[in-house]
Amino acid sequence: MTDSSTGEGAAYGSRDPDALARRAGARADPDRDQHFLVDDRVLDRIPTYLPDGADASHLLEIGGGAGALTDRLLATASDAAGRLTVIERDKAFAEFLREEFAAAVADGLLDVVDGDALDVDLPPFSACVANLPYGVSSEIAFRLLPEKKPLVLMFQAEFADRMVASAGESAYGRLSVSAQHYADVEIVERVPKEAFDPQPAVESALVRCTPRDPDYAVGDEAFFLRFVKALFTQRRKTVRNAVRNTAHISGLNDPEAVVDAADEELLRSRPGTLEPAAFAALAELARERGSPTEA
Repeated sequence: MTDSSTGEGAAYGSRDPDALARRAGARADPDRDQHFLVDDRVLDRIPTYLPDGADASHLLEIGGGAGALTDRLLATASDAAGRLTVIERDKAFAEFLREEFAAAVADGLLDVVDGDALDVDLPPFSACVANLPYGVSSEIAFRLLPEKKPLVLMFQAEFADRMVASAGESAYGRLSVSAQHYADVEIVERVPKEAFDPQPAVESALVRCTPRDPDYAVGDEAFFLRFVKALFTQRRKTVRNAVRNTAHISGLNDPEAVVDAADEELLRSRPGTLEPAAFAALAELARERGSPTEA
């Protein structure tokens, strides 16, 4: 068995996260939203949360850092005769990943992309597994979700709770409807602060997103998402008043026509009680009757 505390020759999936951090020569910087996941048990479990039968032929990781999760994903990709692309915005860590996993790079198993995941072109990928920078987790998640690929992503626990919330729950909101529009979303593990170095100020959670088509039809996805966003800015108002008060956000030119055409019981409801399918039906009515302006 190769010594997992050393880099050269270590089997993929066996590297010690603390030793990786030491070899990287730089601590994670919480001011730059960097927190190394250092709990071996959590790291070992993360790839196993991919949905059964998920295609591992081209895995994507965002924010490789010192490479502890990269190491586990290389084992998964290697077992599937696939490959891994890591997007890393910190140039020092990107260069370290290339050095630490030089054999994987040489074998075509690993590609490290320098850059910000919000700006670079995403490579074609079959699934994404990542410990996301929490400050931009929403933006990255909604760049990934429309790709309709399996995702296993680490978020702040509060963010994860909002992603999976159901209609009527206090955490239910725009994030819940938007995420569940693209995928079945579930929390697969809650991760304590102690699993990271340095420790973040919040608890974390791993979320699995299994892509699926929604059980409702949306004629204009961009308008649907904009309409959901608009109504949740008035979540404590009735739907009637929310439609009227948010035309400047949704882009409706004639909100009164939407109110006149909608069901009275629906209009008396509040946005936080509407299932995604009800939002979709109302959005379609708004698109047909409200003369929305294109974004």
